[in-house]
This record gives sequence, C-alpha cells and structure tokens, in this order.
Amino acid sequence: MTKPVSPAAIDLVKHFEGLFLNAYLCPAGVPTVGYGHTKGVKMGQRISRQQAEEFLAADLAEAADAVDRLVSVPLTDAQRGALASFVFNLGPASLAGSTLLRLLNAGASMESVGEQFGRWVNATVGGVKKQLPGLVARRSAEKALFLGAK
Repeated sequence: MTKPVSPAAIDLVKHFEGLFLNAYLCPAGVPTVGYGHTKGVKMGQRISRQQAEEFLAADLAEAADAVDRLVSVPLTDAQRGALASFVFNLGPASLAGSTLLRLLNAGASMESVGEQFGRWVNATVGGVKKQLPGLVARRSAEKALFLGAK
C-alpha cells in the first residue's frame, strides 16, 4: 500500500488545481474535472465533491507511486509530496527524464535540486510553447515545500 502524501502537498495541489465539479478544458486543452483529474473525463461530465476527493486521493497515490519508483535516495515527507505534486501536474515521464531527478538521485545538494523546479513553467497552448504564470507560482510553491520552507 502506498504511503499517503503529506497534507501540505494535498493542500498545494488543491490550491493550484482548484475544485471544478463540471468538466472543463485545461489550458493545454485536456478535459479536466475535480482537482485536476483527467483520466477518462468527458466534456459535460459533472461530479460531486466526494468524487473529486476520491479522484484526488487516487491520482496523488499514483503520482507518489511514481516518485517512489523513480527516486533512489531517502526523501522527507515534504520532498516526496512536492515531487508527487510535480508528477500529478506533469506526469511521471517528465520526472523520469528530468535533470531534477538525475541531480536528486546523484546526491546533489537539495538547493540545486530545488532550483530545477523553475525549469518546468511552460505549457503548449494552441500549438505554442509559453510560460504560464500559474505554473511559475506552482513550481515556486513545490520548490518551497521541497526545501522545507514554511
């Protein structure tokens, strides 16, 4: 059984995803509902708050599983939570191929690993890659959680 994600990470994801009980298209054009849930979502879909919480718990458990598989060094609960938020937002392949993961697993300083969060602030919108203010803020919050800032 997967170890739960830290409450601070859950709060971070809820804050940046927001709660939407009606499906909508995210900035990348993906049908989304609840707290950023995308798997199997269809436009026009409506869910309850309870379903949104259940989707979030399952999605974060999946993200944390990916973190646990990919990271080969010990992590604090906060570091694991920050990385689970990162994977929840970007997918496990982004972490798997990242300099962030390479530095982390190589034993680099946590500060240098933390600096890597800021490289993940772009999204493709309408076929154009651009920096999104929401991603800048989210990566900053993930970095702060990762580094143990309050």
